[in-house]
This record gives sequence, structure tokens and C-alpha cells, in this order.
Amino acid sequence: MLRALGMMSGTSLDGVDAAIIETDGARIAAFGRSAYRAYSDNETAVLHAALGQWPGGPVVPDAANLSVAAHAALAEDFPEAELVGYHGQTLAHDPGGRGTHQAGDGAALARRLGRPVVWDFRSEDVRRGGEGAPLAPFFHWACAEWAMGQGLLPCAPVAFLNLGGVGNLTWVDPAAPAPESPGACIAFDTGPANAPLNDLMRARRQAARDEGGRLAAAGQPDEGIIARFLEHPHFARSLPKSLDRDAFPGLGHDVRDLSDADAAATLTHAAAAAVAAGVALLPRPPELVLVCGGGRHNAAMMAALAGRLDARVAPVEEAGLDGDMLEAQAFGWLAVRVLRGLPTSGPGTTAAPGPVCGGRISHPRGC
Repeated sequence: MLRALGMMSGTSLDGVDAAIIETDGARIAAFGRSAYRAYSDNETAVLHAALGQWPGGPVVPDAANLSVAAHAALAEDFPEAELVGYHGQTLAHDPGGRGTHQAGDGAALARRLGRPVVWDFRSEDVRRGGEGAPLAPFFHWACAEWAMGQGLLPCAPVAFLNLGGVGNLTWVDPAAPAPESPGACIAFDTGPANAPLNDLMRARRQAARDEGGRLAAAGQPDEGIIARFLEHPHFARSLPKSLDRDAFPGLGHDVRDLSDADAAATLTHAAAAAVAAGVALLPRPPELVLVCGGGRHNAAMMAALAGRLDARVAPVEEAGLDGDMLEAQAFGWLAVRVLRGLPTSGPGTTAAPGPVCGGRISHPRGC
């Protein structure tokens, strides 16, 4: 077993999560301590300015250097980590075109930390014809198997719903022998989640988010806008599928004439409606949807999901897991899998033609 530190900075651009996990890359032995480093307003502005840019873009170096520095500062608080999984900062994602772009040099991070770093998890999957996202699903399978062993989940298919900047859902069967086994995992990006809402709050209220969903709870969703939103071609695509953070620019434009509360309610319910549209494509509807990511702290979002899904919706803590750190833990677990040459994605999760072991390994001295 290795003690790996997983690190994640999502498209919501709020900060860096870091968490220790003990694993052999197949099963979870134990969860360790975790920490969070928030981005300052200036740091968020730097990252926001780089969104949509590809390597060579004018502010990409600033975003990449910021990412390495912020992750290094947090990782130094985890001397027990033998290996670091570094996702970097996604700036652009176009698997059918230019590829995928996560800013941040893992080799530079390895030199700063004096420890091996696994990074660039998505490029190999895209190179082989996959979507490159989502990458947490194999870890979700491991979490379900762990929770089942703890008596916290039934031996039945369950869904994990991560609500970050983009929503992604994983349908897992923990009774399957491995995450890459046929039928073990089905995963896809559902649609926008927190990103449009966070952008609205920044623009209208100079706030990072709709704290607790209080603004959305005071408004009424515009179901006409939501119906038009669901006409986007993404929702008719077969599974699996992935999205860029800014794939739905028209959604923010459509709420421009609504009050702050009604706009927030509409964006919140649009995210829930996108999840419901995705669940309808699954081979069998889950009875339980476990929600992780920042969106589960939004009471209006959780209520919207409960109202639009024919399933019980609960925070992932019900299964003994940490919903704030699940993605960070995932990249620690994936880092060990890369080190051991195990698959990190496959046909059911990214539409790659076969199992893919993605990721680069950088050592402190470049060896």
C-alpha cells in the first residue's frame, strides 16, 4: 500500500483540495487527512482570465505558474505522502477537436516537493479517441466497494453525482470484479452545475457562490428557459460524453432579464434538469444518488434534484465518504494506478476504445 496525496482544483475556481489515501491502486485501505487552500480574489481572476485558452495563450503561463505554486504550498503540509497526484487546472476541453488542456507543470511540482508526481491524466485517453473525462468513475467504483464492505451500501448499483463547475454522474455496480470490467461503470458529464451560478454571483453580487442556495430558494425557476436549455445537442448524445466548462454560454445570456433570485433559481434547476436528462439514459435507474462536490452544500440544488429525480438523493457522507474531498482522493488513487500500470478509464466512462492507463510520472531529479 502507498500513501498518496491527491490534489484537485476544479472548474468552479474556488481553491485546491488535498487528501491522503492509502491504496494499492485497486482497493482502498484507508482515508487519511485532508486540507483546503482557497484562492484569493486575485488568483481566481488570473485563472478566470485563462479559461478557454490553449497552450501558448497569452495568460496561460500565469495560470500554470499559479497552479503549481498553490498546489506546492498545500502539498508541503503533507510530508507523509509518498506520491502526489496532480490534476492541474482545466482551461479548455475539446476532445473531438483540439484535445484537452490542464495548465500546470507536474515536473516542476515534483522538483519543488522532492517527491514523484503523477499528472496529465487526461491527454492519453483523448489521444486514443476517448472523451478524457470524467476520470473519477473508477474511483467511485472503489468507493462503492469500500462502503459495501463497511456495511454502508447495499450490494446494488448506485450513482455518484459530482456537482462542481460541471456535473458528472457515475453509475457503478460494486459487485463487479474491477472498475474496468464490462458493466462495472457508466459515466458522463450531465451538464453545467455550479459554474453558471458562480459566474452569475460574481457578476451580480460580487460573491463567489450562492451560499447555501439561499438566493435561489427566494426565486422561481423559469421553466421555459430550462426547456430550451434541454434542447441543446449534448442531451441527445449517447453515453459516455463530456463537456467544457463554458459549453453552454447561452444559458447565462437567457437569464439576463430575470431578477437575481429568479436567475439563480433557473440556473440551479437547469443543473438538476440536466442530471435528470442524463439519468434517463442509464440502463437501469439508480435507487440512490450520492451527491459530492460543492453543490451538495446548496440546499436549493439538493431540493431541485430530489424534485426532478425518481430516486433518493443524499449527500455522499451517508456512505461514510467525504464529499468535499472525493475528487482529490480520486487523483491520489489514480496516481497509484498509473504507477502500477492499471487502467484509469475505459469504454464505459470516456468512450475510449479500450482500457487506458493515462498520466505521466515525473520524479524530482527527472529520472
